[in-house]
Amino acid sequence: MRNVNQILEGKAGRLVAVPQEAPVLEVIRLMAEHHIGSVLVMQGHDLVGIATERDYARKVILQGRSSADTPVAQIMSSPVVTVLPTDTAQTCMQLMTARKIRHLPVVEDGRVLGLVSIGDLVKAVIEDQQQEIAQLQQYIAS
Repeated sequence: MRNVNQILEGKAGRLVAVPQEAPVLEVIRLMAEHHIGSVLVMQGHDLVGIATERDYARKVILQGRSSADTPVAQIMSSPVVTVLPTDTAQTCMQLMTARKIRHLPVVEDGRVLGLVSIGDLVKAVIEDQQQEIAQLQQYIAS
């Protein structure tokens, strides 16, 4: 089973982050532009929250707030549930299921290293299973 560090190595792209003061409209535009479902909210180098499409739907749209006038700090999820680079994909999936979340920032020694999504984890598990099946088939055939 892969760990988070191995999953991050296979991902391309950079982290998308905004300051707490950023308007929600800017955050939603960034999500659309980068085809992502969450954005990290940072204060300097410190992770202070995470804003997701779900936060937007529940805390802006359903409450009748203005996307242009609402700072992301008012809708972000905080404190953020994080994982270590040594955690396994299985551990992450269990945490996501228990907490009903879809994105986990990877933090080590207070430094954000990356972000894994439920899609990243499912992809990793499927690839691991395919590799194991291929090895078993090769063993049986030999």
